[in-house]
Amino acid sequence: MLPDKVILYVGYALSVFGVICLLLSIIILARQAINKNVETIAKQTTKLAEKGITDGASGLVGNASLLINSLNELSRSTTGIGIFFVFLSLVLLAAAYYFLKPFIGLP
Repeated sequence: MLPDKVILYVGYALSVFGVICLLLSIIILARQAINKNVETIAKQTTKLAEKGITDGASGLVGNASLLINSLNELSRSTTGIGIFFVFLSLVLLAAAYYFLKPFIGLP
């Protein structure tokens, strides 16, 4: 009887972790979609770089392009983390289903 309880508890734990990961991914991806400040800063930096090119300020252009690259990497990594949590939650929920399937009467 003890192995059955262990399998049941592992299934419950996996399902709880799967739901937590799914909620985290929703929060991360929704937060990024709502927060458009990064795009606004990137647009303003692009305008600043264009102005620097026309005015001949090469140092300003270099710093502005570094800022644009950093902002792009930031948005990509946030999206990547959110998508990773989505896939992790799917794997955890599938494993929980595999462990709990005998207990809920499915073949």
